[in-house]
Amino acid sequence: MKRLAAYWITTALTAFVFLSGGATDLARPEFLMEGMTHLGYPTYVVIILGVWKILGGIVVLGPRLPRLKEWAYAGMIFDLTGAAASHAAVSDPVDKVVAPLVIAGIVMASWYLRPESRKL
Repeated sequence: MKRLAAYWITTALTAFVFLSGGATDLARPEFLMEGMTHLGYPTYVVIILGVWKILGGIVVLGPRLPRLKEWAYAGMIFDLTGAAASHAAVSDPVDKVVAPLVIAGIVMASWYLRPESRKL
């Protein structure tokens, strides 16, 4: 029972981060666009990331589709480790590097704790 509760807590946090982050990306607020430019990315990347984040957030919450869930979790880890590396590459403060890695840990916990019915 504790494992299932931990799974749903980490999965809800994962979904929240990716659904809200994706919605923010699609809204393209000025601070986000400045941040992407600061990291050296073209601004159109924000739309691509926003769509994939929303889709990933939906997939990890939904039932069945275990193979798609594996892809969603992998994409989340690619996104978060890429964010950490990008911030490190431009010498941003350590909190900007560590924050995505902490979220990646939550995503990995969600993946690890998932019930048998959600595994391949």
